[in-house]
Amino acid sequence: MGESETRSLIPERDAVGMAEVFSLHTYRSSRSGQKDERSYFFDTLAEYQWARDAAGLMPASIDQLVKPVIELCEHYDVVPWQLTPTALDRYFAGPGKRARSTVLAKISKIDAYFAFLEQRYAGEIHRLFGAVVESPVDSFNRPRHRGDFGLRVPPSPRAMREFFTAWRDALPQSRKEAVACRDYVMAKIAYVSGVRAAELCGVALGDVHWESGRWGRFVVQGKGARGSGPRPREAFLFEEGRELLWWYVEEVRGLFRDDPEHPAAPLFPSERLPKPVAALKNLPIAPAIVPATFRRALKVASRLHLPGPVPELFPHLLRHACATHNYERGMTLWEVQRMLGHIWTTTTVNYLATAQADPEQAERWRQSAARAGQRLVADRGSLR
Repeated sequence: MGESETRSLIPERDAVGMAEVFSLHTYRSSRSGQKDERSYFFDTLAEYQWARDAAGLMPASIDQLVKPVIELCEHYDVVPWQLTPTALDRYFAGPGKRARSTVLAKISKIDAYFAFLEQRYAGEIHRLFGAVVESPVDSFNRPRHRGDFGLRVPPSPRAMREFFTAWRDALPQSRKEAVACRDYVMAKIAYVSGVRAAELCGVALGDVHWESGRWGRFVVQGKGARGSGPRPREAFLFEEGRELLWWYVEEVRGLFRDDPEHPAAPLFPSERLPKPVAALKNLPIAPAIVPATFRRALKVASRLHLPGPVPELFPHLLRHACATHNYERGMTLWEVQRMLGHIWTTTTVNYLATAQADPEQAERWRQSAARAGQRLVADRGSLR
């Protein structure tokens, strides 16, 4: 099959907006040279994006995969197979130095690209350019997950009740009462439903389905897994959340400037509008509040009203508190997993690290179980 025939089998433009991609196996050895070597590099990037698109990754995730590779190669003005571990170390210890999490993410993406390059095109690159494909990420600079191993201890159920009660009582004295009510409702809904801050900020009025389930549910764009992008899922209101959210929609939501009847309007709008937008007389849809704003409001409120040893709250700690307190009240692990939208049960278990399970009481429970077993044996003649 000729090169023109190969091109005709490939769509002119894919879902991530890449230019036309052709198979590298049609690359002729007579086209070698510095300019063609660089062209070959960009073709491998396109092939890599094509492969990840076929694997089901979202366009935004695919776009981020190749940026660290291009960043490093442009800095040294080389193609990837000319990079060395020392060059990578010097870049990320010098001009490329960023926050630890950012550097680790970039190095991991570079290593993943080299794994693709080694598996698919190492032999051809060696034949065309005489270079050996070897990842600059070696055993010494390979990222190791150091993670956040601090124990996230949420406040007790009693402390959470007192916190929300004190915050609610302080709402009438707020300088911007509508904004304060919005922040309060967001925090309470986050605690009741266990949704993430980014998920909650993205909820539109049309995403709330009052008739679903027993107390109503709302649709959020979940986090997704393994770079697959956001996935819609149902979040639960329960009785307490339904009553609170109904009050907010009926009494508070209309105090903001946009149209509270528009289904695409955000459930939790921002009161800060860009000047061109603020100049409009009729504003159909206001911008939604961003997670950073919600995080600051929750931090300030917790410092004012939260009792107990936990110094302050942040949105993800509300998620931990929701999981832990519901599990302690008798919700099964599977039900907690579904409520949080986790794919893996092991992820949910990490949220329950502080759930009440007292090893010091284990012997007492074993003795109780043994006595119950003895009673069953003694009463087996009278069992029906």
